[in-house]
Amino acid sequence: MVKHIVLFKLKEELSAGEKTKIMNDFKEALEALPATIPFIRKIEVGFNGNPAEQYDIALYSEFDSLEDVNAYAVHPDHKAAGAIIADYREGRACVDYTFS
Repeated sequence: MVKHIVLFKLKEELSAGEKTKIMNDFKEALEALPATIPFIRKIEVGFNGNPAEQYDIALYSEFDSLEDVNAYAVHPDHKAAGAIIADYREGRACVDYTFS
């Protein structure tokens, strides 16, 4: 199994209202993906509640293999979800690791 963890930072110039809408729309789109991408074993999205930290959104997901992570990355529904924050994102960090 593979854990896929991604952190996103939104642009600082966005208002709090803009950030909230973008984050909620992104969360809704990502958490709907298991309905169309059946090899997602688990997915959850959380928002940073600690203003001292720099990232705004955390994505946690699980897959059977790195091949499934790679297929997820290019899936049209995943790309559509990513498009929601594409113009508003200023940073991204990702780790994929195997666990049993």
